[in-house]
Amino acid sequence: MENVSRSARTKKTAVNVSLYLLMTLVAAVLLFPYAFMVSKSLMTSEEVVDPKIRFLPAAPQLANYLKLFGSGSGYASGLLHTLAIVGFNCVVVPLSASFIAFSFAKLKWTGRNFMFAVMLGTMMLPGVLTQLSLYSIYVKFNWINTLYPFTIPNLFGGGALYIFLIRQFMLGIPRDMDNAAKIDGANAFIRYLKIVLPLCKPVLVYVIVNVFISYWGDYYGPLVYMRASSAPKTMAQVVFESALEENAATYNANIRMCGGVVMSLVPAALFAVFQKQLIEGVVMTGLKD
Repeated sequence: MENVSRSARTKKTAVNVSLYLLMTLVAAVLLFPYAFMVSKSLMTSEEVVDPKIRFLPAAPQLANYLKLFGSGSGYASGLLHTLAIVGFNCVVVPLSASFIAFSFAKLKWTGRNFMFAVMLGTMMLPGVLTQLSLYSIYVKFNWINTLYPFTIPNLFGGGALYIFLIRQFMLGIPRDMDNAAKIDGANAFIRYLKIVLPLCKPVLVYVIVNVFISYWGDYYGPLVYMRASSAPKTMAQVVFESALEENAATYNANIRMCGGVVMSLVPAALFAVFQKQLIEGVVMTGLKD
């Protein structure tokens, strides 16, 4: 009996070791392109274009990252415009989406369920289907080649998905807390601001991180709405357009690699820091009272 138990433990250990080795191999394969990009960003321009493949720089050139945001490069202004968009939306989207979600989750009003169903229906529409209509509206508002298309519309919730997620989370908050506040004379806004909103921290963190990542790496929107040479450009747009230049593979290739590292490092760092809150926010949206 003891031999059978020992054999089972040995077999289980061998399986676990094999799985870890396999996952390590897969992780190494997936991380290699990123590590290669980081290495290229620390090389000189001559090392990057050298026909001989180099995996490590002769001497790390940390000054490349300073050159990335040097005067006239476009990356510095692109970063500022991106931070302006991201900073605005990371505040506005959670507040506006939670305000709307509160009305769906905690208030009773005529047509609430119908309006919620209509809102969910908008999630079924492909973004490309409304692109032309939105562009026409922004042209009439004189918003083309400005940051307005990426900021002002988000004052109205920032999207049905965020409203839905926060509403589902709010349904998990016991009604007794809301009813007790009503008895104490708190109006709907006070209940939202002082009772419900503080309890929604996990899902709000989830929304904030997702908003940050979506606008940080968005280049399609700026390519549509900010095409003029004088228009403000985002960091992702600058990186994308610089990669399309005729001499992109040879001229300042190390600096372009720095741009790719910066663009990918920030979302990765955010996920590493807020991983627990992101998972908790998703899991708890399914709870109901």
